[in-house]
Amino acid sequence: EEPWETALKTTVVDMEVGEFQGHKVSVWDLLHSKYIPEENRKELLELYQAGELTLEQVKTVVSTIVTKAEAARAEELANTSHPGAASTVTEGEHTHLQED
Repeated sequence: EEPWETALKTTVVDMEVGEFQGHKVSVWDLLHSKYIPEENRKELLELYQAGELTLEQVKTVVSTIVTKAEAARAEELANTSHPGAASTVTEGEHTHLQED
């Protein structure tokens, strides 16, 4: 195991969102979670290995991506589970479809 890899695995972040809520999660696990697209992960790892990003910067970027992704997912769930502007449009479409 490379020293940079060990550093990512031993550095933990306190996450307060999603499946990680209330847990200390390693930067490595966050990097390899569903929240980080593969191309982003590769880019972050390359920049970190090249010394262009510090461990602290990688930690910040990764936790920010996870937090924003989880916030967007929560918002999406809220929009689909609560009737609002979107449901009036679909109701109108349904009645239109039934007339045809």
